[in-house]
Amino acid sequence: MPKKSQRRSNCPINFALQTFGDSWSLLIVRDIVYFGRKTYREFLEAGEGIATNILASRLAQMEQDGILTKQPDSADKRKEVYSLTDKGLDLIPILLELAAWGARHDPQTEAPPDWIAYVQANREVVIQLIRATVQRGGSIFVGPNSVVSQLEENQ
Repeated sequence: MPKKSQRRSNCPINFALQTFGDSWSLLIVRDIVYFGRKTYREFLEAGEGIATNILASRLAQMEQDGILTKQPDSADKRKEVYSLTDKGLDLIPILLELAAWGARHDPQTEAPPDWIAYVQANREVVIQLIRATVQRGGSIFVGPNSVVSQLEENQ
């Protein structure tokens, strides 16, 4: 198991950054929330080029920190499936704000502008829908019960 580092201070921002302040941790959470990725292999193939040792370390640390849980895959017991705990689900508003900030300031963003605007206009409702969908194993953009498909059905 990864070694728990000494806290630099009791500042809440310091605590948050020590818990998920490296880029890989939030990208793993993003992969679960936005794209429904759940397995080590899916995280590894996500596109940012994370090294296998770093991925294994981050998953273990996030599990130890209570952000993720790991269960055997019901279809293939050799695989493990990761999901967010309540503590991990509480990161959804942070992801949405980071996405909005990135979309606003990155001229090369791939974020759909209509999605960013919709989230900003309907923030609390969207957060609750995302949380419920992810708890059921879904995601924002991928799958038949994705948040986007649910919103399209209700229009």
